[in-house]
Amino acid sequence: MDKVPMTARGFAALDAELKTLKSQERPAVIRAIAEAREHGDLSENAEYHSARERQSFIEGRIQEIEGLISRAEVIDPGKLSGSIKFGATVTLVDEDTEEERTYQIVGETEADIANGLLNLKSPLARALIGKEEGDSVEVMTPGGGKAYEVLKVAFL
Repeated sequence: MDKVPMTARGFAALDAELKTLKSQERPAVIRAIAEAREHGDLSENAEYHSARERQSFIEGRIQEIEGLISRAEVIDPGKLSGSIKFGATVTLVDEDTEEERTYQIVGETEADIANGLLNLKSPLARALIGKEEGDSVEVMTPGGGKAYEVLKVAFL
């Protein structure tokens, strides 16, 4: 099994979601199924089928999170330094538009580009790995080639 790299924040978020699913969502859907069964004929009972579908989703998500947590490799970016690697917070400037953006390179499970969390496996992150402040990076994106300059690298 491959290890899944993630930050402590990402691990904590998964753990919190797992606890919520087990302690709140699972019992609520079990009650909903029991209540729907009391209404009689299950073949035409939309509430029952909806609750069973929700239960299936919850159980699948619980298994998925448990698998991720069991394979998690929690990396503390504060203990790292040097060139860009997992956990680095990178400030880039687009060489065409002069627009600055800051991203943290994180694992797949916690990636959220809208919040500046860049997936380790994304084309931009792969192009940044190993670079240092002042380096230029060219990356092929779905919208075409882009060029960036690395302004700052920090491990927070």
